[in-house]
Amino acid sequence: MMTYRSEGRKTLQLAFPIILGELSQMSLHLLDTAMIGFVGYKELAAASLVLQVINIPFIFGIGVTVSVAQMVSMAQGRHDRQLVSHYFFNGILLCLVAGLLISLGLHLGKNVLWHLGQDPEVVQLALPFMDLMSTSIIPMILFMALKQFADGLQYTKTAMVLSLSAIPINFLLNWLLIYGNWGFPRLELVGAGYATLITRTLICVALAIVILKHRVFRPFMAVRKNQWKLRRTAMKQLLKIGIPSSLQIGMEAGAFAVSGIIIGTISAQAQAAHQIALSCAAFTFMVSLGLSQAGSIRVSNAFGANQLTKISFIGKSTLGLSLMYGVLCCIIFTVFRWQLPTFFNHETEVITIAATLLLFAAIFQISDALQAIAAGLLRGVKDVNIPTLFIAIAYWVLGIPFGCLLAFYYNMGANGIWLGLIAGLSFSAIFLTLRFLNWNKRNGVNR
Repeated sequence: MMTYRSEGRKTLQLAFPIILGELSQMSLHLLDTAMIGFVGYKELAAASLVLQVINIPFIFGIGVTVSVAQMVSMAQGRHDRQLVSHYFFNGILLCLVAGLLISLGLHLGKNVLWHLGQDPEVVQLALPFMDLMSTSIIPMILFMALKQFADGLQYTKTAMVLSLSAIPINFLLNWLLIYGNWGFPRLELVGAGYATLITRTLICVALAIVILKHRVFRPFMAVRKNQWKLRRTAMKQLLKIGIPSSLQIGMEAGAFAVSGIIIGTISAQAQAAHQIALSCAAFTFMVSLGLSQAGSIRVSNAFGANQLTKISFIGKSTLGLSLMYGVLCCIIFTVFRWQLPTFFNHETEVITIAATLLLFAAIFQISDALQAIAAGLLRGVKDVNIPTLFIAIAYWVLGIPFGCLLAFYYNMGANGIWLGLIAGLSFSAIFLTLRFLNWNKRNGVNR
């Protein structure tokens, strides 16, 4: 018998490896931020600038990979192995093209950094780092596409193990190349770029070998002669989910990225503090993202099997989990807002600004968790267009303009930008959650 507790437990079981994998990937960013931060605050500001600019197109690429999990999970719910293989091949090709185009565009457009009102010394440090990070997008998007395929089949542990193994690899490469240990050249920020590129390539190749060779995935690889063909219908179905998903994730990440660029025009210290606070908030968000992906996969599987009552139980139990988690994160950020910045930098002004921003981050933890999970649940039932409109309004009509108004007209600086983000996240959380609950009512599910 389905209950909210039993369905919540099943979602957590599926989400746990995904969460660990996402936390591992975010740990790589935190690791880079911390190790670069101890070189100097201008290097940290340069890394922040590059990550903010790259994140906008990069997240669009990650959004395309989401469609692989959705379509694979739906085909699995129909018990159609050939269709699963069909979506795998077409999805990987789609993601490869997306990765190549994004990387090429960033390489060609890197001089935009000079036109964003940033400290010229920061921009000079950022340019070679941007080249390396742009190249590393290709193996990372391919890794995410392969991971989404495995996650869509609810085999989540393989990508988790590889993501965890990336942490010591990246740490060692950073230690060698940033600081010049064991006879390696001291490359500082550029060294962090090389470490990221090498690490992402290694885990991508390893996951590809596992999926192609491991017995768990063999039933889906065995039909490749019939299904491993480029098909227009499959591409349309993947893009129908992938493009709105990319827009949803991209508009949210883009809002945070643009906020970082805007804060960079205030001062390098404010930008460094923003990167610290944002890194902490992004780390906790990985748990919400893992819950969102697990809930979305389970809902998509139930949707493929036409189990509408099960969708209601899965969705509402996952939303309940997000509320509890959001409250916990709010408490942690409030209590430790002065201690957390010291892990990244020792500049007094940077720590003071970051502590204040972490208090704002604490406020939006509940709405951030709710909106991520509600959006994932709606993707699971192929409801992506109206949610995309809600997210556009939340961040680009409400959040960023309101934040700029507070920051510059009312002279609130970085604090004003973050208050705008709180407003946008709250709007998104309310309207996406209500839409999922209304979807249940429209389909006659009142549990």
